[in-house]
Amino acid sequence: METHTDPTADPSEHSSTVAPGALVLVTGASGYIGGRLVQELLDAGYRVRCLVRTPAKVDAAPWRREADVVQGDVEADLTGAFDGVEAAYYLVHSIGASPDWVDRERRGAENFRDAAAAAGVRRIVYLGGLGEDPPPDASGGLSAHLTSRHEVGHVLADGPVPVTELRAAVIIGSGSASFEMLRYLVEVLPVMVTPKWVDTRCQPIAVRDVLRYLVQCLAEPRTASRVLDIGGPQVLTYRQMMTTYAEAAGLRRRIVQPVPVLTPRLSSLWVGLVTPLPPSLARPLIDSLVHEVVVHDDVITELLPGPLFDYRTAVEAALGKMHAGAVVTSWAGAELGGRRPADPMPTDPGWSGGTVLADRRTRHTEAPCDAVFAVASSIGGEKGWYGSDWLWRIRGLLDTLIGGVGLRRGRRHPTELRVGDAVDFWRVEAIEPGRLLRLRAEMKLPGDAWLEWRVDPDPDGTGCTLHQLARFHPRGLLGRAYWLSVAPFHRFVFPGLVESIVGEAEGAQTRPTTGTVA
Repeated sequence: METHTDPTADPSEHSSTVAPGALVLVTGASGYIGGRLVQELLDAGYRVRCLVRTPAKVDAAPWRREADVVQGDVEADLTGAFDGVEAAYYLVHSIGASPDWVDRERRGAENFRDAAAAAGVRRIVYLGGLGEDPPPDASGGLSAHLTSRHEVGHVLADGPVPVTELRAAVIIGSGSASFEMLRYLVEVLPVMVTPKWVDTRCQPIAVRDVLRYLVQCLAEPRTASRVLDIGGPQVLTYRQMMTTYAEAAGLRRRIVQPVPVLTPRLSSLWVGLVTPLPPSLARPLIDSLVHEVVVHDDVITELLPGPLFDYRTAVEAALGKMHAGAVVTSWAGAELGGRRPADPMPTDPGWSGGTVLADRRTRHTEAPCDAVFAVASSIGGEKGWYGSDWLWRIRGLLDTLIGGVGLRRGRRHPTELRVGDAVDFWRVEAIEPGRLLRLRAEMKLPGDAWLEWRVDPDPDGTGCTLHQLARFHPRGLLGRAYWLSVAPFHRFVFPGLVESIVGEAEGAQTRPTTGTVA
């Protein structure tokens, strides 16, 4: 176990325990971990201040009204940011942001450490990376990514404020860069020619467990002035992680063939072709995959006991194809603070959350909102699918021929809908009367599909806007090929659908509204 200070010292002498009610500073609140940590700290009873370079990036965050947000940079003056702060989280990572990102990480950590000491902060918590530092006389070393992660921890600890450094390997959750890279590789490539690092051992950890450790360590004095390895209950190779991901995602068995000629540079170019991760981020991550990253001392499980999610469960939760066609995770009832820690955040990068293909249509009308919603909620069954009904019937016939439900189920009621109702080969997933209707496809598909209508009233009450959204989460190459094959038909179906709904509502303005929602 590595310690930042005298390992025989009593952590309580530092008065490092920070109990709920204290003001906590979170850097990196617009990032993957920071954006989720803020809500967990609030739910645990802490007051939170966020330091962000661009405050607008967190305007849409669900915790925005509960947290104090200040503009700043860890390399600039932090005097105001630390005012009244008792503990601070250092979650800033500049990996690949610029050619001198390693130097920037060191300068930022030095400035942050000194500002925290001047303000009388009682604890710094830092999330770093697993990996054993090589002996001084070793010929090789860790990658630039892992070396910088460790150096930042040493810099933060080179001061009077007790530091808790948690070191993790791959964090399993939608939005985690390492996990998203694995996700895209497995989903896109049924056959993968990989470098030798595919058999490197790794100890992945669920984001839910990372967040629990980050929150709970503040109130546990024995975690102060220590480096603590954190990981899930399993040690796996990247090959095993890919295979398990394919199984959890319902994909066919992936063929993984390692070859010795693929260098990290070639690997990063390969990753750039099949994933949306920027090369500046992919290259440092690839360089780190050659190093074994496993827990060598699991004392954290004694200091902060609690169940840990295994890799398969964490992957299934991160996939979370349950709501809204996006990656919304379900932690099987084990949630922190009544919410899902792996739920996508508005601050997540655009490449996170897996591939979701979409067709969006918007139409303004002076028809009443209730009339528009009534027409949308009457779709399907004997009413049909308006302008392109014949195309929908062909799609239903094709679905029936391959063993699907087709259009034969119809509807329970011609105008009323409730959650769980069948609408031809769709099922009602969500209803907000007068505002939202979301259908989930139950036809035979190489993926998951949703069709949604949202009605927004005009501020002056003169009309409304109908938003129509079709979303498809493809499964592997076949799913992407399917979307491309039907895209030409979408050009006729979806514009005609939204226009027909609005046209029907406008024509019904002089007639009694016929659609209701139960």
